[in-house]
Amino acid sequence: MNPLLGWAWNIAVLYVTMGFRRFSHYFREIMQGLREGDLTRAREHLGRCSDVSTAELTPAEVARVSIELALVKAHRHVFGPLIAFVVLGPGGAMLYRISDMVAEIWSRPREAESAQFERFARDFFFWLDWLPSRLTAASFAIVGNFEDAVYCWRTQGVTWSSGPNGVLLASGGGAIGVRLGDALHQDGTVQFRPELGLGEEADTDYMQSTVGLLWRALVLWVFLIFIVTVAHSLG
Repeated sequence: MNPLLGWAWNIAVLYVTMGFRRFSHYFREIMQGLREGDLTRAREHLGRCSDVSTAELTPAEVARVSIELALVKAHRHVFGPLIAFVVLGPGGAMLYRISDMVAEIWSRPREAESAQFERFARDFFFWLDWLPSRLTAASFAIVGNFEDAVYCWRTQGVTWSSGPNGVLLASGGGAIGVRLGDALHQDGTVQFRPELGLGEEADTDYMQSTVGLLWRALVLWVFLIFIVTVAHSLG
C-alpha cells in the first residue's frame, strides 16, 4: 500500500520479535555481584534466569554459565530473529520466535501422551535454527579470534548435547579466548560436560568481553543489512 507503512511494519515486527533486555539485566547483576565478591547475589540472579542449580557453583562456574547463557540467549532473541527476517522477511522473524517459544514450552515435563508434540516442536525448531545458528557462530568468529573460533567450532561443536547451542558456544568461546562447558558442582556431585572454547578460566573480565563480542556482532549484521539494502535500492 505504501513504502513508509511497509517500513513501519518491518520495524514493529523486529521490535516485537527481538529483545535481550530481560537477561542483560541479570547478566549485569551477576557480573556486579562477582566483582564485589558477593557470590550469593550472583548465584541468585543466575538462578532466576536459568534452570541451572546454582547453590554450589564456584565464582568461575557462575561466570562460565552466565557467558554460555548470554551467547545462547543473544542468538535466540537478537541474531536468530534478525537473520530469519533477512532471509524470509517479517513472517520469518515471527515464525522463528514462535517456534522457539513453542519448543521451549513443550520441552517442560509433561504426560507421556505429549511426547509427539515435544518431539515435533524440538525437531522443527532444530531445522529452522540450523542456518541462523551457524551464521551467528560465523559472525562471532569474524568479530573475534577467527582462527580459534573456527577451530573450536569444527572440533568441539558436535560434542555438545544440543547441536545448535554447541556450535554457538564453541565459536563464542574460541572468539573471546575463554573455556566454556566443563564440569559444574551441582546437587552434591560434579556434573561433567564437554569442554568448549580455548584459553583461560571464565571471570568477570571475560563476561565483559562477551558483551563486547555481542555488540560487535550486532554492528556487523546491521552493516551487512545496510549494504544489501543500498545495493537492492540501486539495482
